Amino acid sequence: MKLYGMTDSAIAAEIGRRLEQLRLERNITQQALADEVGITPKTYRQLIQGGGKFETLIGILRALGELERLDQFIPETPFSPIEQLRLQGRRRQRASGAHANDTANDTMSDSVREPAAGESGDDGMDW
Repeated sequence: MKLYGMTDSAIAAEIGRRLEQLRLERNITQQALADEVGITPKTYRQLIQGGGKFETLIGILRALGELERLDQFIPETPFSPIEQLRLQGRRRQRASGAHANDTANDTMSDSVREPAAGESGDDGMDW
C-alpha cells in the first residue's frame, strides 16, 4: 500500500477495512463487538468508515485480542544513548525545533532569537 499517495481519509478508511476484516475472521457480529467495547453499532460503523476516536480503536483491538498491533503501528523508539546522557533524568517535554528552524533562526535579529548553546541569554530583562 502506498500511503503517501493516499489522503488521510483514505488511510483511515483502510484501517477501518482492516478492523472489519479482523472482526469477520473471528465471526463476531458488529452488535456483539460494539456491546463488548461499550459503544453503539453506529459508532463502530463510523470507525470502520474512517471516523471515530483512538479510544474506540483501542477498545476494538482489545476486544478482538489484537492490542499488540499497536506496537507494530507505532513502535516505541527510544532516544539515542547520547540524547539520554544529555537529558540525564529530565524528561523531554517538547521538541527544540532546531532542525526545522535552523534557517529561520539565521534570519532573526539577535534581540529576538533564543540564545544559542553556550550563550548566557542574560540581556537584563526579567521576563
